[in-house]
Amino acid sequence: MTWPAAIHAFKAYMLLERSLSQNSVDAYLNDVNRFSQYLEMSNPNLGPLSVQRTDLEQFILWINKLGLEGSSQARLISGLRAFYKFLLVEDLLEDDPTEMLENPRLRRKIPEVLSYREIQSMLDVIDLSEPNGQRNRTIIEVLYACGLRVSELVNLKISNLFLDVGFVKVLGKNNKERLVPIGPEAVKHLRIYLENIRPLLPKIRKEDENIVFLNRRGARLSRVMVFLIVKELAEKAGVKKNISPHTFRHSFATHLVEGGADLKAVQDMLGHESIITTEIYTHLDSEYLKETIYLFHPRLKMKE
Repeated sequence: MTWPAAIHAFKAYMLLERSLSQNSVDAYLNDVNRFSQYLEMSNPNLGPLSVQRTDLEQFILWINKLGLEGSSQARLISGLRAFYKFLLVEDLLEDDPTEMLENPRLRRKIPEVLSYREIQSMLDVIDLSEPNGQRNRTIIEVLYACGLRVSELVNLKISNLFLDVGFVKVLGKNNKERLVPIGPEAVKHLRIYLENIRPLLPKIRKEDENIVFLNRRGARLSRVMVFLIVKELAEKAGVKKNISPHTFRHSFATHLVEGGADLKAVQDMLGHESIITTEIYTHLDSEYLKETIYLFHPRLKMKE
């Protein structure tokens, strides 16, 4: 069996039997094509059914020398595993050469985190007398109080605010909803913005009437606009770190874990599918306690 024939059959299998998206199919095909192109240079007579684990290990060594990131190497190995699983399913192979193949050890990048002092300094430079001052103050308060993604913030609905009981309902990735606690300081600023500032907008777009944060034209904020707001405040406050709206999400989680919050609770609040994703925030010293978010979040402890 030739490489072109095997790759063509693999493509048909993914589209027709697995019903994968075109993006997924393209990604898998790119992985297998990359391996076949390597073999054209190193061992042009080696067909897909004759590949051994040593051939795959040599390929991984080669791409490693090229400087390919560990995550990209893992992606390639995943694609090759899918390809050889297909050959096994089709009874074209008896043994899987990828079975004992080791994944590269991935280095987990520690996210940039703001200190509580840095967050407070950004809040302090906001001029509440300016038209958008209270709105921008509320944005920072909510980002930090709830650990929202920027997409969740710009799509936050008024009907999903349960401020009397201290919760907001968030629509996260894959349209999954979750309830996130919100502290009294963020609630206070939300009420000020919603009751005294937002109603002053000259006109609100009909489709955005239920959206919390709006621009001066009465439309929901873009993600880029929130990014620019955060960047400007960081510059005014003299914060030298390279930050974005997502930095407040990292800071939210890190400060909770550092304070001793239960990792599973933090996972739920962030909306992470796997707790492995949340575990990156344990890079700071932490002792696991059984208290709730209100005991740990520095924004909630400021008036103690």
